[in-house]
Amino acid sequence: MWFGLLFALAAGLMWGLVFVAPLLLPDYPAALLAVGRYLAFGLIALPLALIDRRALRELAAADWREACKLSAIGNFLYYLCLAAAIQRAGGPLPTVIIGTLPVVIAISSNLRDHRRDGRLPWLRLLPSLLLIATGIACVNQVELAALLQAQRSGAELRRYAEGAALAVAAVACWTWYPIRNADWLRAHAERSPRVWATAQGLVTLPMALLGLALLTLLQRWLLPAGFELPLGPRPLAFTGLMLAVGLFASWLGTLCWNEASQRLPTSLVGQLIVFETLSALAYAFVLSGRPPQPLSLLGIALLVAGVLWALRIKPQPTPS
Repeated sequence: MWFGLLFALAAGLMWGLVFVAPLLLPDYPAALLAVGRYLAFGLIALPLALIDRRALRELAAADWREACKLSAIGNFLYYLCLAAAIQRAGGPLPTVIIGTLPVVIAISSNLRDHRRDGRLPWLRLLPSLLLIATGIACVNQVELAALLQAQRSGAELRRYAEGAALAVAAVACWTWYPIRNADWLRAHAERSPRVWATAQGLVTLPMALLGLALLTLLQRWLLPAGFELPLGPRPLAFTGLMLAVGLFASWLGTLCWNEASQRLPTSLVGQLIVFETLSALAYAFVLSGRPPQPLSLLGIALLVAGVLWALRIKPQPTPS
C-alpha cells in the first residue's frame, strides 16, 4: 500500500510538468507540443528497449495493440486536448476541470472494477471524495472568481468556452486511460511495469513521426504563418523542454504510475491523481513568483486529508 502511494506521488510530481510546458512555450501550437513530447518519449524508449528486448519479445500482438490504444488516447489525444485548452483558456480553468479526475476515476472504477478489486464502501468513500472535491474548489476559487468577474469580449469568451470543452475531453481521455492500463497490468501481474512503460514509448515513436509528417504537409492550415518546422522560433528551449517532459513526465511518470497500478485497487489509485493537480499548482506558483493564498493552502490540506482518508479504506470483496 505505502509503496504504491509513493509511486503515485512520484508520478504526480512528474506529470505536473505537462501543465508548465504550454505556458513556457505559448507561441508553439498544441499539436507541435504533443508531437515533440512523444517524439522525445519514443527516442528515449529506444535505448531502454535494448535493455529489455527479451521481455519485449514476450509481448503478444494483442499486447502491442493495447499499447497502441493506450498511447493514442492516453498520451497523444489527452495531451493535445490539454495543451490546446491551456493555450486557449490559460492555466487556471483547465486545472480546475482536470482537477476533477480523482473523483471521476474513483467513482468510475468503483462501479466498474468492484468484482476484481473489491468495492470501496460508498459511505466510507464519500468523505474522501468530498474532501478532495472541496479542496479542489478552495485551491482554484481565486482563479475562478477572476474569470467570472473579468470583462471579456465575445472572442475571448469563445476561446474560454473552447478551452473548457477541450479540458473536458482531456478528462474523458484520462478517465479511460488509467482504468484500461490497470486492466492490463492486473491481468499481467508477472510483467514488469518498466517494460510496459517502454512498450508504450516505442509505439508513440511512429505516431509522433506520422504527426510531424502531417504537420509538415498541412502546415499552411495548422500552424501560424511563418512558423518554421520542426523546432520553431526557439529551438533550444523547445528541444530541452520536450526532452525533459519526454523523460520525466512520459517514461518515468508512466513507470511510476504502472508500479502504483499493480499495487493498489483502481478505485484508490484513481484518487491519487490528485498529486498531479498539487504538483501542477506548486509549479505554477513557483513560475508566477507568488505564494499561495490562505484558502489555497486550506484546499491543499483538504486534498491531502482526502487521500489519507482513502488509504485507510479496505476494499470489500464483492459476492460472485
